[in-house]
Amino acid sequence: MQRRVITIVGGGFSGSMLAVQLARLPMTQRYACDVHLIEPRLTPGPGLAYTARRPEYLMNVQSRFLSAFPDQPDHFQNWLRITDADEYAQDFCSRQIYGRYLQQLTSQVLEWPSSNGIRCYWKAQTAVAIHIEDGSHKATVRLADGSEIESDYVVLAMGNFPPLPLAFPATLLHSSNYHNNPWAQGALRSIGLDDTVLLIGSGLTAVDVLLGLRADGHRGRIMVTSRHGRWPFVHEAYSEPYPSFYASELAGLTQVLAVVRVIRQHIRKASAAGSNWRAVIDSLRPHLGQIWAAWPLEEQARFLRHLAGLWSVIRHRSPPQNAALVETMLKDGTLQLETGRVREITSSGEGLQVTVQRPGQEPRHLIAAHVINCTGPLLDYSRISDCAVKSLRDAGHLTPDVLRLGIQTDEHGALITKEGNASPVLFTLGPSRRPAYFESTAIPELREQAVKLAQELGNRLLLAT
Repeated sequence: MQRRVITIVGGGFSGSMLAVQLARLPMTQRYACDVHLIEPRLTPGPGLAYTARRPEYLMNVQSRFLSAFPDQPDHFQNWLRITDADEYAQDFCSRQIYGRYLQQLTSQVLEWPSSNGIRCYWKAQTAVAIHIEDGSHKATVRLADGSEIESDYVVLAMGNFPPLPLAFPATLLHSSNYHNNPWAQGALRSIGLDDTVLLIGSGLTAVDVLLGLRADGHRGRIMVTSRHGRWPFVHEAYSEPYPSFYASELAGLTQVLAVVRVIRQHIRKASAAGSNWRAVIDSLRPHLGQIWAAWPLEEQARFLRHLAGLWSVIRHRSPPQNAALVETMLKDGTLQLETGRVREITSSGEGLQVTVQRPGQEPRHLIAAHVINCTGPLLDYSRISDCAVKSLRDAGHLTPDVLRLGIQTDEHGALITKEGNASPVLFTLGPSRRPAYFESTAIPELREQAVKLAQELGNRLLLAT
């Protein structure tokens, strides 16, 4: 029997866990299939998010919620215990530790064939093009070394892309004082211990940069610019979960304002009962995708315009240790928050000048030796320059969504072509599926996507035999 081929482009959490879930498909069936995991980094599994060898970078979710397997909620905690990291089992572990966990899970499926017949291989390469012949149900994935993989299915699991440059003029992009991607290897090494630093954005990325600078012994003044001046809320423990009210009060609501009104009522109710508002928000976690999907396009756009920023700091919270550091730095004056929109970045004799302006006010000019873009990843697939993405977009196989959140897909994650048809060959999971779920970046959502897509691909493999 000819073995079929699945190529997964991207070996971070989403891509690696898809490979793991394919290897875990029921052993009652035999799958004559080879899975190729395309990941150019030193090892597959951790990806960009969990690769940094910095113990100060913490997960933003407690360890008890971080199992890679939805059906084994204690899996990561048990792994911590047997690897002598038990002190993190109930706390916030480092991303470095979590990366080792993912690396080990991935290496297990790469080292030997699965009992269900699936074999997984790692290609330490970059995919530079993906080509589908007209009318063909196969794709050719071309790698940077010139080799090609003929594939029955190709899954894009490419994670997040660096933010778009903010510098003005374009010549500043090549300045060693402007850091457009704080996650790039060695991005902050040129910053002197006493240099003045300005961060654009006050979300979780900015907090991580502050932690990194402090761990490196940085002593200079740090400024943070933010349109609304909001830091991520801090995680706080609560004793009892809040009862779900989605089915009874939120299901099917098609207006953002109506949903917000119900949530506020329950927050007031919880507060009056002495409960934490975080419990109310967390009770919605399993239903966030359904709430988003029930809104028509104009309501989704309204949410993005008016509430997405606030939702981000409420929903994506910071570990107490991180929030305490930010508070300390604000109080002792080593950290200064400037509210307003960045209008311009120009070269200055002392470094870079950043022009910040609030609505209705005169612009302010801030001088810093280094400017770091902490505005978050680029989501708009019409502007992503990755070669593989561009090849699919140019050929009409990949369609960015209208709101520029990711890729248009069907309910299984199959890419929607420019003609409006679901591709029989191309699939995606991870942040690219934000148009379908909006919340499509955290471990609990991504692991569910990996399970469902593995099941879907497994069913298609069986139907094709």
